[in-house]
Amino acid sequence: MESRLREPKWRALCEISRATGEALNLDQALGQILRVLADTLAMNRPTVTLRDEDTGQLVIRASHGLSEEANRRGTYREGEGITGRIFETAEPFVVPDLSKEPRFLHRTGSRNGIAKCTIGFLGVPIRLQGEAVGVLTADRVFGPKVSYEEDVEFLAIVAALIAQRVSINRRVQVREAGLVPANRSLKAGISERYNHFFMVGQSPSMLAVQNLLQKVAPSRASVLLLGEAGTGKTLIARILHESSPRAKLPFIKLNCKALPENRLERELFGYEKGAFTGATQAKAGRIEDADGGTLFLDEVGELPLLLQARLLRFLQEREFERLGGNQARNADVRIVAATNRVLGEAVREGVFREDLYYRLNVFPIQVPALRERQADVALLLQHFLAKFSKEYRRNLRLTDRAQQALKDYQWPGNVREMENLVERLAILAEGGEITWKSLPAHVVSRVLPAAPEEDGALPHLKELERREVLAALGRHRWNQSRAARELGITLRQIGYRIKKFGLEEFVHQHRLRDTAERPRN
Repeated sequence: MESRLREPKWRALCEISRATGEALNLDQALGQILRVLADTLAMNRPTVTLRDEDTGQLVIRASHGLSEEANRRGTYREGEGITGRIFETAEPFVVPDLSKEPRFLHRTGSRNGIAKCTIGFLGVPIRLQGEAVGVLTADRVFGPKVSYEEDVEFLAIVAALIAQRVSINRRVQVREAGLVPANRSLKAGISERYNHFFMVGQSPSMLAVQNLLQKVAPSRASVLLLGEAGTGKTLIARILHESSPRAKLPFIKLNCKALPENRLERELFGYEKGAFTGATQAKAGRIEDADGGTLFLDEVGELPLLLQARLLRFLQEREFERLGGNQARNADVRIVAATNRVLGEAVREGVFREDLYYRLNVFPIQVPALRERQADVALLLQHFLAKFSKEYRRNLRLTDRAQQALKDYQWPGNVREMENLVERLAILAEGGEITWKSLPAHVVSRVLPAAPEEDGALPHLKELERREVLAALGRHRWNQSRAARELGITLRQIGYRIKKFGLEEFVHQHRLRDTAERPRN
């Protein structure tokens, strides 16, 4: 195709491609395309007509050389005039002499005073997935050096580029239209999780957490959430934000353990163009993103000392600079931090700044471990059973012995471990009943000698081994190397066991889900 395009058209096509790639929106892109057609190829009055989604009529979306009044007059029904015919048939149309074409309506009035015999007209459909969505037209003088076949071929290429921009614009509109209801849905989801979180947390320790949250939420004070991994600190941070006057503004999360120091600094404070190799443009950091709202610093105990100093300065002065810049910037951000480390010990060891510790520790909230919430275990189990019964469309229920084993278990992974375990049971259990034999070996090891008749005989050794492999994988977020180390076997051996027990697809799906749920940095 390129060989059939003459040099001016090839240059014009390159310019059109570059211009449309750089244009910020559809109207800007269309304006630049039509300017190139007019200025470079002497195509007069180039026009893009698109179908209006509300009225169904064809209206001029962009033109070059037409007045605003002419654009308003350029409205057609499908099949009406040359433009309507091109749209209806989704085929190109060429008129060498407009004065001899009865379908030409001259609706825009833009050719008044110009002899029709000197004007040719050509148009091509703008198609998306084989269906016409608009028309690209232009006036042309067909002389001995002009081939209308070549012009039509060229305009068809341009129309394909326009179709791409129209498609992008539609996706953006759909996305933007969904933002408001999506935001409402998010707020409702958080509120629902808030209710569930405390509805299944009736132990004295969780009621104390709820009471502290209600008191601190309306204030501007920094909050430090303390507790083991899996206790729900991230959800509590979201609840705190949702319950505060900042609820309608951003809630931004940054995991201080998930990134190396140089990337962590960029993510937190942002950077200027040229600050490091690959910094081709400036980028705001999480502090700026959270302006007016809440910044949640998860695993704050892992923050490197250099960044601790910079964070302390921000907390004291509410000022910071982007990496590679010297302009002082301000942001109104409430800091909620979380850690499973004992920060007092980290201060004594010299790995955490004492002054930052006191800045963050304005309002500490200790989130209890699940083993300290015995009164909540049965409620949580029923909550997750109901959740996964609905999700997997199965009527799940625990036998008395299975429930007792789960209540006796110490839950080192806390609520997160319980949720993951119940989901695995929902997937693996045959039928809706979850018996003592369905539980992983590490859960039932304390009660193996006391299995009652209702649950049958002891699990076979092979089944215990299978459960142990599954449990180790689950504890290590489906990382086979780490699970193998815990079990004291090689990577090859755990791979063999996964294959032997037919767990390949199960492990693959959970690894994909776990990756998707991790915070993007």
